[in-house]
Amino acid sequence: MKVLITGSNGQVGSCLVKQLQTCPNTEILAVDRNELDITSQLDVIKAVNDFRPNIIINAAAHTAVDKAESEGALSYAINRDGPLYLAQAAENIGATLLHISTDYVFSGDKDGIYVETDKVDPQGVYGKSKLAGEQVVLDNCTQAIILRTAWVFGEEGNNFVKTMLRLAQQRDELGIVADQFGGPTYAGDIAAALITIAKAINVQGENFDSSKYGIYHFSGLPHTSWCGFAQIIFDKAVEQKLLNQAPLVKGIKTEDYPTPAKRPANSKLDTKRITNIFGIQASDWQSALNQLTDYQ
Repeated sequence: MKVLITGSNGQVGSCLVKQLQTCPNTEILAVDRNELDITSQLDVIKAVNDFRPNIIINAAAHTAVDKAESEGALSYAINRDGPLYLAQAAENIGATLLHISTDYVFSGDKDGIYVETDKVDPQGVYGKSKLAGEQVVLDNCTQAIILRTAWVFGEEGNNFVKTMLRLAQQRDELGIVADQFGGPTYAGDIAAALITIAKAINVQGENFDSSKYGIYHFSGLPHTSWCGFAQIIFDKAVEQKLLNQAPLVKGIKTEDYPTPAKRPANSKLDTKRITNIFGIQASDWQSALNQLTDYQ
């Protein structure tokens, strides 16, 4: 298996590199934006044609949700144009493209859990640019899988877990949004899911069932609120003696914490399809918090 990983220094990308390095008979080319600018079509074509991977995993993205509102051109360049060039280059050499997307492609207004076939209706620039990326990938690469995920955290990069651990050292009381719900997702579990899919495609080769290409949801269970997520982080930190005492967590409404971009109130993703087809279980996000020293 020859795997090209973009965004290799990000939360998911760094986990992909670490996990793939232990896979036998696997050759990896891991690139971050300094080594490959995916918004340059010529650079993408050259990198793909030179390395000739059979699997491309695009973990590169512009994920600054609020900044995206004022950096629209940059968001679309990274989240739509880059995936387009990767999809075209993959198609050109017969490679499979695995592409990470987001719960933000939905409005967040649904009462129940979102399935893959639900109507998409992104509310902000980030979500719209990611949806555009999904569409160009599916339109330009016949062997493509989109993995939508949510509330990502890991040892690398900036995320909610790291922010909470930092604030807990500074404050006795924290107001955390309690009316947005979703599934926290450990970056290492996203990487493992992508590798499981990549191996299945690689092993089966031309016998891989083409109906299995398309969109999948992968995130954590049980679903919770940001407030609930924070409480678990603090409880684990006290258990692990990183905190003497957990700060008091007070639930607040979304309107009490205004941001430039609108967040989905409901980010609950149904993960049954990926379990049924690839045997991949939802992310066990609580157990991923059992070594919080790794997040400091």
